[in-house]
Amino acid sequence: MKSKIQLQLIIIIMFGFIACSKHNNDNGNENPEPEVPATGTPVETNPPNSNYKSAFSGQTRINGVTTATAYRGTVISSGLTAPWGITSLHDGRLLITEKGGTMRIATTTGTLGSAITGIPAVNSSGQGGLLGLCIDPQFASNRMVYWVFSENVTGGTQTSVAKGRLSNDEKTIENAAVIYRANPSANSTAHYGGRILFDAAGNLLVSTGERSNTNTRPFAQSVSAAIGKILRITTSGAPAPGNPTFSGAGALPELYSIGHRNPQGLAIHPVTGDLWQSEHGPRGGDEINRVQPGANYGWPTITYGIEYGGQPVGSGIQQQTGMEQPVYYWDPVISPSGMTFYKGNRIPEWQNNLFIGALSGMHIARLVIVNNKVTGEERLLAGENQRFRDITQGLDEALYAITDGGRLYRIDRQ
Repeated sequence: MKSKIQLQLIIIIMFGFIACSKHNNDNGNENPEPEVPATGTPVETNPPNSNYKSAFSGQTRINGVTTATAYRGTVISSGLTAPWGITSLHDGRLLITEKGGTMRIATTTGTLGSAITGIPAVNSSGQGGLLGLCIDPQFASNRMVYWVFSENVTGGTQTSVAKGRLSNDEKTIENAAVIYRANPSANSTAHYGGRILFDAAGNLLVSTGERSNTNTRPFAQSVSAAIGKILRITTSGAPAPGNPTFSGAGALPELYSIGHRNPQGLAIHPVTGDLWQSEHGPRGGDEINRVQPGANYGWPTITYGIEYGGQPVGSGIQQQTGMEQPVYYWDPVISPSGMTFYKGNRIPEWQNNLFIGALSGMHIARLVIVNNKVTGEERLLAGENQRFRDITQGLDEALYAITDGGRLYRIDRQ
């Protein structure tokens, strides 16, 4: 009798296991996995700079994907001078920064307005200048613009944040004021970071670089320094409410994440609301990170890159407890800059994909992301031989990209 009962229990458990297994693989379950696209060979074919091993499968050199929808990248203007940041205005036109210190308005057909004056002086040497920008969510009524720039200060230069009102005649920025300066300053014209955007709570997220010098590099790990960080501040430049708390003497309340090298891209996922970031590595080790408040992204303690001279960075390690792994990295580098998530319907297969301007890579990288992992990569406009500096989605659902060479592209279905 006992054996018979045991046999019945075993049969019940087996059927239950089969049923559960079938349910978990059923396309009709409550939380179905998004379909992973068919993939080809990786788009990167050059040898890496190092023999470092990735932390998990798919962290680098993911298989390639190809857009099936016919699309076209069209140069609609070649009249910009070293553009750096681009965003949409409330009426669909585009507001663009130029590295030398001016802003321009462009229509979606490529007509450029004259240079907008009233902007504080920038140091445009090296990687500096007038950098990223965004407009106030209430721009239609208050006409406020926010931007990042490299500012001359005592001790060298620093990444600074300013704001001002675009005049009604669109010729000048009125009452421009610096609202935040990322200390310490540095005798450097490199690694400013420089992107800025609004979060859902109406606060500003700002990326700052660690200024490149070997003596400033360690500040990326210092909670008392604002360089090599993602910052979260109010529109008046104060630390935003609800910021994470970092342990350590003199920890700055404006810090959102630490351990960054030169983060030149920020974007918020249209579905999850998560902050994503692109970051320049040295030789290899360019990163895409999903930024969590209070997290440490490792630079310069861990990296998948090496020094430009070929030697390891620091101890030459790629993983350490308490430091986050990049979602994705490149070796060799593509130099990822400005980026945006696609949330339009004109090319449905691009929905929620991440598009990143590549400088040295001279293309626009398209990353397919499923459950916070990259599942496919494509290179767009690789034949244009342009350093793509920033990209945004227009109100018309087309993508608009700017290049260091002064071009403005419209990318849309044919």
